[in-house]
Amino acid sequence: MFHVVLVEPEIPQNAGNIARTCAATGCVLHLIRPLGFEISDKYLKRAGLDYWHLVDVRVHESLAAFLAEYPAARMHLFTTKARRVYIEATYRAGDFLIFGKETRGLEEEFLCAHEECCVRLPMRAEARSLNLSNSVAVAVYEGLRQNAFGELERAGSLHRLSWE
Repeated sequence: MFHVVLVEPEIPQNAGNIARTCAATGCVLHLIRPLGFEISDKYLKRAGLDYWHLVDVRVHESLAAFLAEYPAARMHLFTTKARRVYIEATYRAGDFLIFGKETRGLEEEFLCAHEECCVRLPMRAEARSLNLSNSVAVAVYEGLRQNAFGELERAGSLHRLSWE
């Protein structure tokens, strides 16, 4: 459905949780080096539990290499510095949801070059940011909501409650 892109992720537990979100929703996970962990890291696998076989993980050597591979990518850059709120964006199947490293986010130069693609999750001014894996989940599910849950709904794979 979507491409989740983590630029220089640092915390294996976050990447593992994000991989689990990608597994549950059919999103492709892109990891852009340098990584703050090994993909085989036990914490990464533990956070993703037994879902790794369901995730299409693609590793890129740099942001420049990633952008060269996907020059026509329709991007949404998630940053606390954006003017637009994430629900003001229109998400389409195949879009790239791009997130920066936990400690610094995306580079200022990259954000300025793509200002029209920047969106933020609203939060209190006193809060620095949300956890990366939570931010990814919010973004992915807003995109899915805008697309009527896409392939998940068509495949009949959405879990439904039965009150009978």
